[in-house]
Amino acid sequence: MNDGVLSAIGKTPLVRLSRVIPDSRFKLYAKLEGLNPGGSTKDRPAFSILRHAIDSGDIQPGTVVIESSSGNMGIGLAQACMYYGLRFICVVDPKATVQNVRLLKAYGAEVDVVQEPDKRTGEYLQARLNRVKDLLDSTENTFWPNQYSHRYNPIAHYQTMHEVVTQLGGEVDYLFCATSTCGTIRGCAEYAREHKLPTKIFAVDAVGSVIFGGENRKRLIPGHGAAVRPALYQPDVAERCIHVTDLQCVVGCRRLVRDEAILAGGSSGAVLMAIEQIKDEIEPGATCAAIFADKGERYLDTIYCDSWVAEHFGNVAHLWQAQKEMPVMVATG
Repeated sequence: MNDGVLSAIGKTPLVRLSRVIPDSRFKLYAKLEGLNPGGSTKDRPAFSILRHAIDSGDIQPGTVVIESSSGNMGIGLAQACMYYGLRFICVVDPKATVQNVRLLKAYGAEVDVVQEPDKRTGEYLQARLNRVKDLLDSTENTFWPNQYSHRYNPIAHYQTMHEVVTQLGGEVDYLFCATSTCGTIRGCAEYAREHKLPTKIFAVDAVGSVIFGGENRKRLIPGHGAAVRPALYQPDVAERCIHVTDLQCVVGCRRLVRDEAILAGGSSGAVLMAIEQIKDEIEPGATCAAIFADKGERYLDTIYCDSWVAEHFGNVAHLWQAQKEMPVMVATG
């Protein structure tokens, strides 16, 4: 079936990064998931879950789709629901950026904002989930995609790994993937296991996230890490987990745009800095792939805003001062 704009989901490019870690002894490639039509890797599970629900009869004409999201999944669902003519209610919290809320509304979503964190856990995520449950109970003919546990979340990313392997001719020694719902990394891991690939899969988690056993702390970068371990998590989903701070995410993003002209989202910066942490452990000649989940336009008021960075981290401009001092490079020939 040709699903119009939704048929453009997937088949995103994989590009060689040769400048951002100039002294590397390995080959590094980035999967640019921000080039999906809805702007992120979450387009894949959004379409996968909704398409399966439509085919199975869980979604019928008049069904109301209700989901909790910090941004990208909500936007992916909003786009798909608009295409299929479905009413969509996205539950967000005050940390949702103005731009993401505007994108949701542009795609016709109804935005429901929880104003206070959950009283028991102190977390906005749990408050959003509580609100989703209330809406499901009070609204007729509803469907909850439940990105945190729906099987068709990782199934969508089985295809992501297939694309990476195909684009690299089967040679993938390392895969680096940021974690949140664990849908992406689980789908990639299941593909690698089923095809008996030697790929070492490294999870990149946020400092302050509990997914891989960390202590729950305040985090600033949406869509990276989680305050609750998702149901899709499995202990063997990754060979190793590398934790990255919010500031490292910012620095990684600034380095990507400075060195590679790639304006990427927060978790992409985290992935780069995770690779930077262990680059000396990677064998010479190895082929490494990194999943870059979204584009940086959704972070112009945060990661790429000097005043926001100064507000949260102090004066750290020296960390990317070289960005402003780079000589202009002119192509010849």
